[in-house]
Amino acid sequence: MERRRIWIAIGIFAAVIVIALAAIGTLVIHRAGPILKSRITQTLSARFNSRVELDGLNVSVLRGLEVAGDGLRIYPTDDVVAAGATRPLIAIEHFTFRSGVFGLFVRPLHVGTVTVNALEIHIPPRQEREKPANGGEKHRGAISVVVDEIVCTNSRLIIDTVNPKKDPKDFELRRITLRDVGPNAPWQYDATLVNAIPRGDIQARGTFGPWNTNDPGDSSITGTYTFGHAELNTIKGIGGLLSSTGNFKGQLNRIEVDGTTETPDFSLDTAHHPMPLHTQFHAIVDGTTGDTYLQPVNAKLRNSSFTTSGAVINIKGEGHLIDVDLDVPAAHLEDFLDLAVNTRPAVVTGIIGTKTKLRISPGKESVPQKLSFNGEFTLRNMHFSNRQVQEKVDMLSERAQGRPEEAHAGAEVVPSQMTGTFSMDRGVIHFADLRYRLPGARVNLTGVYSLDGEQFDFRGKILTDATLSQMVRSPVLSGLLKIVSPFFKKPYAGAEIPVSISGTRSEPHFGLDLLRKR
Repeated sequence: MERRRIWIAIGIFAAVIVIALAAIGTLVIHRAGPILKSRITQTLSARFNSRVELDGLNVSVLRGLEVAGDGLRIYPTDDVVAAGATRPLIAIEHFTFRSGVFGLFVRPLHVGTVTVNALEIHIPPRQEREKPANGGEKHRGAISVVVDEIVCTNSRLIIDTVNPKKDPKDFELRRITLRDVGPNAPWQYDATLVNAIPRGDIQARGTFGPWNTNDPGDSSITGTYTFGHAELNTIKGIGGLLSSTGNFKGQLNRIEVDGTTETPDFSLDTAHHPMPLHTQFHAIVDGTTGDTYLQPVNAKLRNSSFTTSGAVINIKGEGHLIDVDLDVPAAHLEDFLDLAVNTRPAVVTGIIGTKTKLRISPGKESVPQKLSFNGEFTLRNMHFSNRQVQEKVDMLSERAQGRPEEAHAGAEVVPSQMTGTFSMDRGVIHFADLRYRLPGARVNLTGVYSLDGEQFDFRGKILTDATLSQMVRSPVLSGLLKIVSPFFKKPYAGAEIPVSISGTRSEPHFGLDLLRKR
């Protein structure tokens, strides 16, 4: 009997424990949502010194503490909101995390990983962020939730501007992992960003922060990046597959970037002649506007090296304006002609030196149609790839020196050089003050040359050392030309003769306009 009473007592006690645990469990489930919601909003409000809203929070304690939240919004500071910023600084569509049940009863609650979907960071314009403090409400509170890692997918970073000539910068962030997310120390990140133009994924890792609550654009950022398999054909008029690596540091509104690019098959659609392009660059990037300042870029196109410096400016609704200075000390002319001109081999080869101001206007046209430039150049060791043209140049040199008997096919190739000024617009190069030098003659020309090779027209004059009569072998013709030679004689030359170079890439014509004949 005594033993029976003991078992009855034990059963009653167990039932009480079960009832108590059930009651506690019911209370925990009932109170877990409000407790966690309060902790989350309190922590974020204290961290960002701003208003925080959370639409819904679902809690389950069946397998530990499982939390899912929807509609989380963190607003800018009160001063920034008063200055006109109405959108949330950070908006999260959905988030989840797990922790131990006993985390409800300790502060701070420790969370290993928070998974976030559809994060949107919306940074107000600098003019709104720079408004003086008005002594608004301070959102005080303790940090009651600590997170080791935040994993974000399908996210965006939007940076607004009040400049009517600028579009907001919208960055697509495919995946970001943030670690050591503390209030006063930089956050470690590992991110995959989608670059729209040229299309491709950028892998980056480094540190971000501490987050500057009053001016997020001043938040520090460092890291290294890899940009692989970027398809340049997403930019109308050019082609190739670009890859780039480098590192960066600074603040979100002023990032210094050092890197290299490799494009083994860079091409323009005016020629479709792929060739390797390598660059090494230092640039300043304003992450709040997308404007980039090149300081400088050292480039190598096939066998030719050159440098550029300038700016890439974002124009609202149109694209980017590229405005740079190009310095080519000594390069192979054929490298540039093969890239741009639909003629192969290049019409002329030689060593070119030039300083050029180059501009690519914004718009939907192809790059060659938007490209314009002007400058001056020197071309040495010239040689025309068309054998007939080169032979005519060689024979002209012999005649101009008064050696007409040497002017025949197969004559010795003469050295020549050219200087001049030029400009280009909508695929056509205009040459002014073109001065061509070869033994026995000076040629002054003006004319145009189109990148498609279909327009080739130069006019000018040749100043020769010999007179007209000294430039022909036939005694009869030489005698006749003595009669007209005084009309072509100049005090500074043996003769001044009009000349033209015209035709197309497939049929060029080099002629003397003497007596209106070629």
